[in-house]
Amino acid sequence: MEAKLPEELFSSATVVSANAKPMTDDHPNEPVTIDNYSKYAKGMTHNDATIKDNKLAISFTITDSDTIKKIRDGKRELSIGFQADVKQEQGIYDGMHYDSVQRNMRINHIALVDEGRAGPEVAIRGDSVAFMIDSKDNKQSGGTNMPVLRIDNKDYEVDPVIKANYDAMEAKLDAAEQKASNVEAIEGQRDALQAQVDNLTTELTAAKEKEITGDALDKMIQGRVDLVAKATSFLGDSFDFSGKSDREVKEAVITKANKDFKGDGKSDDYINAYFDSMSALAKDKGFTTGAVFTDAKDKEKEKEAELEKLKNKRMNMNSKEEK
Repeated sequence: MEAKLPEELFSSATVVSANAKPMTDDHPNEPVTIDNYSKYAKGMTHNDATIKDNKLAISFTITDSDTIKKIRDGKRELSIGFQADVKQEQGIYDGMHYDSVQRNMRINHIALVDEGRAGPEVAIRGDSVAFMIDSKDNKQSGGTNMPVLRIDNKDYEVDPVIKANYDAMEAKLDAAEQKASNVEAIEGQRDALQAQVDNLTTELTAAKEKEITGDALDKMIQGRVDLVAKATSFLGDSFDFSGKSDREVKEAVITKANKDFKGDGKSDDYINAYFDSMSALAKDKGFTTGAVFTDAKDKEKEKEAELEKLKNKRMNMNSKEEK
């Protein structure tokens, strides 16, 4: 027992799927498609599917004379041809037990049948005289009851069948445009997700390129140790190296030797070359910790001053001896 539960049959998606669908005389043995439409379709539903009195209701137009005759002769019950996902679910609805449920129902066609599964209540509503115009009444054009079709802001009185077909075609066009709009929205979401994937891929690639291997880490550590050893010769043991980049350490060394030095705007290559030259000169001169360039220059000046004092003292002594 497969159940058509109200929440499925009366879902907005199922109701809308009844719009602009072919009317058939009995159920064909296959779904109605664009390839077999002319073979099975005897008319078309309109675009006004809705729920009335706990039933799915829609208006339609029959365009086949043989089918119209069958309706006049009393063939009036209806049956939907649909596709659905059948889920194994047990329960009780309206006093009847069921062991599966038809989910995601989508109507393919509506069939005119002698006896529908839902009984005579699911049938064409309204009196035949009210919803059909006899052929003899259509010989005259322009009657007051003729439907009006507006094309390019101009009204035309047309046969009801023509109007119904026109409305059906418009409904199909609206459905196609809605589908196209949904496709564009999905494509937009897809492109946005693809952009996120591309960004993440780029970030991952960059992170892998920055990833430090064991050998590279060893070289970085050894390079830092060598830099600290060289810089200590200029800055002394009391200098705090923690938290300082290699460039900051090198600039501190250069500034120690040249108090007027400004590293702003200088490239890393310039700083490296300046520092390497100072390191080479310090090694050449045999400078050790605390014996930096400025200290050396100061000591040279002190020596010169001391020699000058001794020289002056000696000259003064000579002058006294002469007197």
